[in-house]
Amino acid sequence: MGNDISKVVIKRLPRYLRVLELFMEREVERVSSKELAIKLGSTASQVRQDFNCFGDFGQHGYGYKVKDLYAKIKEILGLNKKYSCILVGAGNIGQAIINYSKFSNIGFDIEAIFDINPKLVGVSFRGIEVCDVENLNDYIQKNDIDIAILCVPEIQTLQTYEILKNKVRGIWNFATVDLNPTDYTSVENVHLNDGLFTLVYFINNRN
Repeated sequence: MGNDISKVVIKRLPRYLRVLELFMEREVERVSSKELAIKLGSTASQVRQDFNCFGDFGQHGYGYKVKDLYAKIKEILGLNKKYSCILVGAGNIGQAIINYSKFSNIGFDIEAIFDINPKLVGVSFRGIEVCDVENLNDYIQKNDIDIAILCVPEIQTLQTYEILKNKVRGIWNFATVDLNPTDYTSVENVHLNDGLFTLVYFINNRN
């Protein structure tokens, strides 16, 4: 499976999780591909095609068991495990991520925070003291880190990347510089402006 699955399909799986969470909150036990499609603004055919990439989840005319489907998608995404995380860059974006408590609830534990700003070094966020970024290389050499969350300014991005690549399994990159994956390190580049700029386009081109 793995690399044979389209990235577009993989990116839709978290949306399925969000919709299934809503159904579970309403104590809905079964859901059809049509009902999922309506919530997603998709088609029943697309929903079935997505799920067929990973096996046969439901029964024709019978739908999907909501809890079972939710658990299966979490398993596919790897959300049935715990992940050790570090955060590099404790500025505004970094602090927003640190303070988003849901991450730890779903298995993403931020174990260390690093920053170059002496005003932030020594400050604690959610019980974690910010360390000087000079200690980053030593820390990742001594600890098995799954994910590094990168929230540093552009000028520091490539230097920090050189320290992290091939030592952590994944980088969630909020810097303005796109980073490339390696054979060992996966990278997800996040640009906060992209969604806003897309929204502005649709505002100005509604007709």
